Amino acid sequence: MRYLTTFLLLALLPTLGVAAEAEPHRLDLTAHWVGFTALVIFVFAYVLVMAEEFTHLRKSKPVIIAAGLIWAIIGWIYVQNGMTHEAEHAVRHNLLEYAELMLFLLVAMSYINAMEERRVFDALRAWLVHSGFGFRSLFWITGTLAFFISPVADNLTTALLMCAVVLAVGGDNSRFVTLACINIVVGANAGGAFSPFGDITTLMVWQKGIVDFWTFFALFIPSAVNYLVPAAIMHFAVPNVKPDVSGEPVPMQRGARRIIILFLLTIATAVSFHNFLHLPPVVGMLTGLGYLQLFGFYLKKTVAKDLSGRPDNAENDGHMGSPVAFDVFSNVARAEWDTLLFFYGVVLCVGGLGFIGYLGMASELMYTGWGATNANIAVGILSAIVDNIPVMFAVLTMNPDMSTGQWLLVTLTAGVGGSLLSIGSAAGVALMGQARGKYTFFGHLKWAPAIALGYIASIAVHMMVNSRYFT
Repeated sequence: MRYLTTFLLLALLPTLGVAAEAEPHRLDLTAHWVGFTALVIFVFAYVLVMAEEFTHLRKSKPVIIAAGLIWAIIGWIYVQNGMTHEAEHAVRHNLLEYAELMLFLLVAMSYINAMEERRVFDALRAWLVHSGFGFRSLFWITGTLAFFISPVADNLTTALLMCAVVLAVGGDNSRFVTLACINIVVGANAGGAFSPFGDITTLMVWQKGIVDFWTFFALFIPSAVNYLVPAAIMHFAVPNVKPDVSGEPVPMQRGARRIIILFLLTIATAVSFHNFLHLPPVVGMLTGLGYLQLFGFYLKKTVAKDLSGRPDNAENDGHMGSPVAFDVFSNVARAEWDTLLFFYGVVLCVGGLGFIGYLGMASELMYTGWGATNANIAVGILSAIVDNIPVMFAVLTMNPDMSTGQWLLVTLTAGVGGSLLSIGSAAGVALMGQARGKYTFFGHLKWAPAIALGYIASIAVHMMVNSRYFT
């Protein structure tokens, strides 16, 4: 989606032939009515996605319909040319890529939901609220926690958790809430950039086998710089006062710590399956879902035994948790299905535009014409306007010939570029709703120069400390 502007420009470029064969078994439709129609459908769907906050139309709906329409007209033109299976094979390839990523994310979301249901995040939030830290201390604590939690949990969950802390202690101090929310968004996006699990974009690059698991951590220092530079600048604008202590400690429910351990074991399983057995990481993640299912069975069988022998009110003391048995499938059901289905629509839409031939043209324009470094920096800037999922999928579909250092660069820029604007990432959009009236688009925009300085600094640091990957 972030290549939207590029696609539109490319559509106006002169091309050779209307439906000439670009390669065996594939038609060049970039100058054909099918290609132009597909672009219009994609643009219209994306406009509806951007307007979600105002229309309240879930973002998955327009892109799912757009995906079906794009592939329908592609399939129709191929059938008319006597090529009955080429489009089918291309769609199946895109569906396989989507299925691997969707199932991977589904397991991760299920674990996050399980930890939320066991009140892990509530306990952390209550501790921070009850701690009595000053505004400046909380500014750094919430931002740093966002940076270090997002590599394991998704940046949206992390940002919402930290924002709840900020709102609880910030009260009516809009200045603190605004600065803390900006800091959380930057920290969550930066933290997700150096971990294969931290963001969908890094996950896509890892599952493609382009960058191995441990190499992603070479981005830790550049990601830290991306967070620390704007945080250090904003620090002096944070009110230097100490809010009143409020709130009571919240105990985690039964099995919470063991679920955290199982989640870490699941990640280790996925990494081991991929690195040592050369199997898709999703196989290891689904195996880890089995760990959670077995543990849920254990909790179900032992909850009555653990509650027996306690006073009648023991089931409500918080330490044992709810007497209702833990149900793993309720956590699966509470996954972000709108996001997962949005991802389906994005993969199919971008895959269709690539099959038509537009991504090849974009790759030629950007990576051959501009050079890999300039193109990858531009990807990050585009990420501030459009969701980074379609951008990274488009880059992966283009598959430009780049060094590992350049692939790390585009992973970094696509991940942290969304911090430049409040609408550039899911974390920013969510916090505008959660802290409505205090964290706004223009409030974030005011500090965009400081964030841009961190963006530039992180790129420069990456090219210095990771120079060995550029050869």
